[in-house]
Amino acid sequence: MIKKILIGFVGFLILAFIVIYMTTRPTATDDGAYIPSPLSLKLATSSTTDFENTVYENPHTGNKKVLMVCTEERNMTMANGKKFSTGNHPVEMMLPILHLKNAGFDVDVVTPTGKPVKIEMWAMPGEDENIKKVYSEYKTKFENPGKLTDIVRTSLHDSTDYVAIFIPGGHGAMLGLPENKDLNKVIKWSHENDMFMMAICHGPAALLAASLDGDKDSFIYKGYDIASFPDAVDEQGPMIGYTPGAMPWIYGKRLNDLGVTIINEAADNTVHIDRKLITGASPQAANGFGILAATKLLEAVSK
Repeated sequence: MIKKILIGFVGFLILAFIVIYMTTRPTATDDGAYIPSPLSLKLATSSTTDFENTVYENPHTGNKKVLMVCTEERNMTMANGKKFSTGNHPVEMMLPILHLKNAGFDVDVVTPTGKPVKIEMWAMPGEDENIKKVYSEYKTKFENPGKLTDIVRTSLHDSTDYVAIFIPGGHGAMLGLPENKDLNKVIKWSHENDMFMMAICHGPAALLAASLDGDKDSFIYKGYDIASFPDAVDEQGPMIGYTPGAMPWIYGKRLNDLGVTIINEAADNTVHIDRKLITGASPQAANGFGILAATKLLEAVSK
């Protein structure tokens, strides 16, 4: 009897090990990269969002709008050489856009060279009708965005249309943007003209572009507090197969070294504003981030 129990227990352990192994392995894509494992998708994504269809009193009726800077790169090469299929997170892009639209602000979409926006479609909340609707509305803009190079060439000198710059998250915000010289100019232009800067989740990694031509003492956001995706949570990615390997570099530490303090320890719904910098910690923060951004932009244009 005991022998049968032991055999059954061992069989259960083997089965449990197989299930855990299979559900925590990243899933290969057709181009040889990997998307998150079934377990991590279950833990980290949702088919719906907590979008509050907020009605803003006295929405903006003028020409002020928001410039959203997105990544055009798909695959992140991890420390072990494997590629993570990433891009911008759909909830962190589109839920704030919904709030901005409700507040009367249009959103222009650009990538560094005008190549299509890369989106983490594996994180798309497929049962959320609001997200599906705004994605359909902006799909053409995502496929044919403007060029950040054109913004630098024309808008930095004569445009008064923009009230804010918006950098959505997703690990893709770490690809190309932190070392982009055009983004360096746009960030400094927005700061000098007292515009809002908005960045959520991994989006603050792109703010490192502001440090490209100066030392840490001259970094625009030195002394700022932000909400952002914690490095410690990124370190756990390989454990559940969210990423196929350890991160190639640690963006939070680089921001810390430049004098920025990340106030949240978890990938939660924390949102924060420090002067004209609006930040959020994760997809869970997207609704609160959108409300905060829309509210502050309306206050600014009403003055």
